[in-house]
Order: sequence, then C-alpha cells, then structure tokens
Amino acid sequence: MLRKASVFRLAKLRTCIALGVILGVIGALQGCATDALKNTSASPSTPWVPQGQSALPGDFSVSGSTDIGLLPDPVSQDLQPGKVYQLPELIDFAQRHNPSTRIAWEQARQLALASGMVEATFLPILTANVFAGRQQTSIPYRGLLDGDTHHVDTTVSGVAPNLALQWLVFDFGRREALSDAARHNAYAANVNFNGAHQAVIYNVTRSYYQYGAAKDRLAIAEEVLVNNRLLQDAAESRYANGTGTGTSIAVAQARQLVAQSNLRMVQAQSMLRDQYQELLSALGASPTTQVEVASASNRPLPGIDELASVDSAIEASLSKRPDVLASYAELQAAKATERAADADFMPRVFVAAATGTNKQNLSIGHLPSIGNQTTGTGVFLGVTMPIYDGGLLAAKRQQAVSVTASAEAAFEKIRNTAMREMVVAADALRSSLAAFDAADALTEAAAVTYDAAFDAYRNGLGTITEATAAESGLLDARLARSEAHAASLIAASTLAFTLGAMTSSTSPLEAIP
Repeated sequence: MLRKASVFRLAKLRTCIALGVILGVIGALQGCATDALKNTSASPSTPWVPQGQSALPGDFSVSGSTDIGLLPDPVSQDLQPGKVYQLPELIDFAQRHNPSTRIAWEQARQLALASGMVEATFLPILTANVFAGRQQTSIPYRGLLDGDTHHVDTTVSGVAPNLALQWLVFDFGRREALSDAARHNAYAANVNFNGAHQAVIYNVTRSYYQYGAAKDRLAIAEEVLVNNRLLQDAAESRYANGTGTGTSIAVAQARQLVAQSNLRMVQAQSMLRDQYQELLSALGASPTTQVEVASASNRPLPGIDELASVDSAIEASLSKRPDVLASYAELQAAKATERAADADFMPRVFVAAATGTNKQNLSIGHLPSIGNQTTGTGVFLGVTMPIYDGGLLAAKRQQAVSVTASAEAAFEKIRNTAMREMVVAADALRSSLAAFDAADALTEAAAVTYDAAFDAYRNGLGTITEATAAESGLLDARLARSEAHAASLIAASTLAFTLGAMTSSTSPLEAIP
C-alpha cells in the first residue's frame, strides 16, 4: 500500500508540474501581448516616442526616414532639360510615370489573379503530409502476487507519411457563379485601367491649357506694365515741361497705374507657379522638375457648327464610358454572387482519397498500426448538406440581394451622371466659344480706343483719365479673351473626355465628335 501511494503521489506531482508549466507559458504569452502597449503613448496628450529615444514634453514631432526623403532625379524621368514639350509628349510621359495608372494596372492584375484562383477550385487538391512524433504511455496493471498496482512505461516514435486527395465534384453551380462574379470584377478592373489612362490624358490636357492661360496672363501683365510706364513717362514729361494737362495729379495717377501693374504681374507670376505645379502633378513628375512647355495661345478652336452632332453622339457614347461599363460589370458580378449564395443551400458532392504508411507503431489519423510498418489506402464519396446554421446562410443571401440592389442603383446613378456630364460639357463649350467670339471683338475695339487715347494724351490732346480708362478697358478685354480661349480649349477637352473620346495622346488635338 505504501508503494502504491508513492506511485500515486509521483503521478500527481508530474501532473501538477506539467500543469504549472502550461499555465506559466500561457501567462508569459499574455504578458507579451499586454507589454505591446509600451509601444504607444502613455496618454492621449503625451507624444509618442520610439523605444530608446526621448523627446521634450509636448513635442509631437516624429523622426524622419532617409529613404523617404530621397528626391527622384527629374532627368531620370525622361524629361530633357531645355526641350520645349508639346501636349502629346507630355501626355505620353504622364501615361508612363503617373502613379494612378500603375495603381489601376496592379488592381486589374489582382482581380485577374482572383479570377484564376476561383477557376482553380474546379480542380482537385492533392497534398502530401509527413507526421513525425514521439509518444509516451504509462499503463497501470495489478500484480498477480502482491495485488498492488504497477505501471509499465512505453515510448513509441516514428514517421507516418501520407498522400491525400480532395475534389469537390458537384455543388449546384456555386463555383460557376463565383467564377462569373470574378470574371466580371476582372473585366471592370481592366476597364477602369483604361479609364485611368483616359483620366490622365484629360488631366494633363486641362492642366496644360490652364498653364498656358497663366502664361498669357503674365505676358499681358508685363505688356501692360510697359505701357503704363510709358504713360508715366509722358505724364512726368508734361508736368516737367509745364504743358497744360501736365499736373501733379496726372503724375500721381500714372504712378498708381504702374504700381497696380506691378501688383498684377506679381499675382500673375504666383498663379503661373501654381499652375506649373498642377501640371507637374498631372504628369506624375517631381515638384522640383524643370520642363519647358509649348504655348497653346494660338491653338484653333472648334466652330459652334461642329457641335451639332454632339447630342446624337451622347447615347452612343454611353457604351464607351469606362465608368459606365465598369459599373455594369460590377452589377453582373453582384448578380452572380447572389446565385452563389442560393447554391449554398444545396448539397455538395465530393471525392476524397488517402494513402500512407505508418512506421514503428506510430498511428496517424485513420490509418491502422499493425506491426512495425503498415500501409493504408482509402477512397471516399461523400455528400454534405447544411441543415441548421443559425441563419448564417440566409443572412448571407440577404446580404447578396442587398449588394445587387445597391449595384443596380449605383449603375443607374453613374449612367445618369454620365449623360448629365455630356450635356453640361456640350453647353459649356458652346458658352465658351460664344464668350471667346465676344471677347475677341471687344479686344479689337478696346485696342483701337487705347491707341487713340494714349496718342491723344501724349500729344497733349487728351487727359490721363481718358488714357487710364482706355488702358483698363483693353486690359480687361485681353484678359477676357485669353481666359475665354483657354476655357474653350478646356471645355472641348472635357466634352471629349465625357464622350469617352479622349483615348490617346493625340486625341486632345482631334476634332470634337
């Protein structure tokens, strides 16, 4: 009896030690998880500081990274210093360097791979497994002579390789529906990729024309400054010579005009710098890039008569809009996902097979262990069908139905928005062309008035007030003409973009359909 109690106490001690080790490991792991809080700030008002570093109280700065701070070399981006770039060349550069095109390309590749992964589910899965282990067993038995309980300790170790096959044979169209959904999503991503290029073409074109308008504004401001300085010289000369209209007031007015012209030129220079950065952003180039851009001030405009066919082209253009096509594909994908959710309620038929070897009495899974080395092979045909899942499949189907309804509404919204954008763009182009014609006629008339008023004042026949008014009228007219010209070019580009016609680097230079 004493020996039996000793054995029992020893077994209990072993159990307690093993349990203590397990609890200790669990506690240590739990402590490691909570210790991760040390990597955050101590409170919402305390700065975060990386471990091993210190910071002043209230200093929320972060340490920089030398890798992030490296600026790209503009020369390495295929822009040649000193070369004057035309619009098609800028568009070609943007299509190769703008990050948005690469992002859209990677997304299309990801969804194409997702479609391939769904196709792979139609094929069987073959896996090779190797199990190796060591097993200790303690078997109690009662002695025949003394009647006490004794233990026999055995140790078994070995390796058990096996080969398993799984193949879903029939699932009532679930995988086919998922495959359709994946194909539609991949198609939408490819359409969006082409749409990203169209957007890049349009953004570069619009920024190019806006930059050209800013250059024209600066050129006008510089020319007006020269004219006002000539007017100031004339006023000061008349005042110095004692000419009848040469007064100190006239000199002060002339100097005021020069100061105003200086202010306009500074504002024009600031606007030019802003538009230059907008152009670099559309190109996907570094903000420090230096590039010479050709002027678009002499770019001919389409005639209003050429817009007669726009209304009839709207309906046909809907089928070419990338956003409309992608939205329709996403709707078809949602419908396919709904069919897959319906198939989840149906049974599935599968085939499974396994073959393997057990060595040295080590048994894994269903393979028996007989002797020192055994082999086993099995082929199974099974059917599985959901009976009760707490409403999970029903909720999944309702979610799929909701997604389909949302996709239908999104498609209708995108299609209506596309039609509205086409109509608005056509109206904007008509208005811009009409404004340009009016501003062009106004500029011619204002130029004649200014020349006459300036000559009259310089010859002592007019007043500086008349010359100032004529100069202001000419400035306004020239600015209006320049802005109307750029607005017409941008409106024409917008119309081409909304019609889905801006598809290459040369399309902005083509006639509006």
